[in-house]
This record gives sequence, structure tokens and C-alpha cells, in this order.
Amino acid sequence: MILLLALLVEAVFGYPDRLVRTLGHPVITIGAVISALDRGLNDARLGFGARRARGVLTVVILVLGAAILGLVVDELGTVLAAVGASTLLAQRSLHDHVARVATALETGGLEAGREAVSHIVGRDPQSLDEAGVARAAIESLAENFSDGVVAPAFWIGLGGVAGGAVYKAVNTADSMIGHRSEKYLAFGWAAARLDDVLNLPASRLSALLIWLSALVLREDARGAWRAIWRDARRHRSPNAGWPEAAMAGALGLALAGPRSYGGVMVEDGFMGDGRRDATAADIRRALRVFLVADGIGIAFVATLVVIAIA
Repeated sequence: MILLLALLVEAVFGYPDRLVRTLGHPVITIGAVISALDRGLNDARLGFGARRARGVLTVVILVLGAAILGLVVDELGTVLAAVGASTLLAQRSLHDHVARVATALETGGLEAGREAVSHIVGRDPQSLDEAGVARAAIESLAENFSDGVVAPAFWIGLGGVAGGAVYKAVNTADSMIGHRSEKYLAFGWAAARLDDVLNLPASRLSALLIWLSALVLREDARGAWRAIWRDARRHRSPNAGWPEAAMAGALGLALAGPRSYGGVMVEDGFMGDGRRDATAADIRRALRVFLVADGIGIAFVATLVVIAIA
């Protein structure tokens, strides 16, 4: 019941900017803790092994802290726990951020699209043409459907608010320190590996939901299924390829491939074998696929609740 209420609350209300300004947000708090641990423990003068051990300690501290706080929230009662859990989900905010990219391309052209997409992707926006901006937005939508919606929902369902909080802490740590740079190759190793493990079930579930959505919307469900099994494992991420391949196949696009991050070209496999000239209209199509996939997920959770109550 907590998960169902949390999904509904977040889908309807999201997390308003006014609350972020006045109360903050769990992810901001988690990020502040990670930054403090990074400054205090990630000593460049230490050897690789020592820095990796300190990275493991960082993850242990984050997991224990998130679990304890989550257990406290779990004890506040169903409604308050559901409201707390809703802050760990990102259905509405993900939709709104990606929709802004489509609107920017439609009304302001390339430069507006680059500015809008810079808020949701880490790649170099100035290297993107209009098709690149559209592909980046769609890729972000697919990947974050898994990371920001399905994965936290999965772990809330299994472990209550505590499970969702632990997932969110690890996922935030991966985004902040789980890089293969000289600074974080050792220190961020534990965060990156644990995040891969925790995201494994959700990435497969999100691909399935996107495929089901393609069936409902009469998009290319067969192409989505083909891309999942052919291309998902070609992605440099063990998890991101699953929802990205599903979305690419459903829309008849080719996503991922070589991309520039911080001026460095990163080689990656292509997801899907369709066209590369994505447009703002394709972003709108992807958003419809996302909304239906999310609705199917909520309906599944509601069915489980009804069965449990009965």
C-alpha cells in the first residue's frame, strides 16, 4: 500500500520547487553527505587499495544511514511513509524535464534545446545538433525511467521506505563518485558496482514495461523486443541499454552510439537500427510511451495490493 500511494502522490504532485527551496530534498541531503565523505576520505596521496577501501567505507556509511532513516519513516504510519517514499520517485519531474526539451526545440530552436537538455544529460550540449538534442532527451527519459522510477519503486516494494532510501543513496553516490576518472576510479568503485547490482532487476522490468506500452500504443513493439535482445548488452552500461534499446526499437530510432562527455568521445554501441534524425515530435512520442509504461507499472502494483487485501 505504501508503494501504491507513493506512486500516486508523486505522479500527481511531484516535488514542488517551493518545497525544495524551503525543506530541501532527500537527494540534496544525500549529495551533501557524499561530498563531505569524498572530501574527508578520498585522499589522493593514498594507494589504490587504500582509496578503494575508503570508498567501500563510504558506501557502508551511506547504506546504514539511509536504512536507519528509512526505518524511522516507515514507523510513521502508512500515509506519512507513503509521502516520504514519494520523494524517492521521479515520475512527474522526469516527464516535465524531458517535455521542456521538446518545447524548447519547438519554440526556441537549437540553442534553446541545448540549454534545456543540459539539465538532464552529462554530455556536451554544444556538440549536439537538433537530432542529437532529441536523441539525448529520449535516451535520458528511457534510462531514468529505470533509475528514477522503476528501481526505487522496486526497492520500496521489497524493503519499504528503507529499501528505497538505500537504493537512492547508492544511485546518487554512483552519479557523483562512480566515475572512471583518476580521482574516482578507486574511491568510487564500490558505489559503481553496487549501483549496477541494485539496478539490474529494474532495468529489465523497465524494458518490459516499455515493450508493453509499445503494444498498447501500437508503436513498433516487435522492433522494441528485437532491439532489447540484440542491442541491450552492447551498451557500455550493464543496465542502461535495456530501457534505451526498448525505447529505440519502439520508436524506430537508433539511440546511444559514440557521444562526447567533457570533450572526450565515448564509444558505445547503438541501440536500435532505425533513423538517427530524431525530432521534437519523437520526444513527444517517447513521453507517451513513458506515461503508458508508468501507468502499466502502477496498475500492476495496484493489482498486487488488491490481491494482498483480498
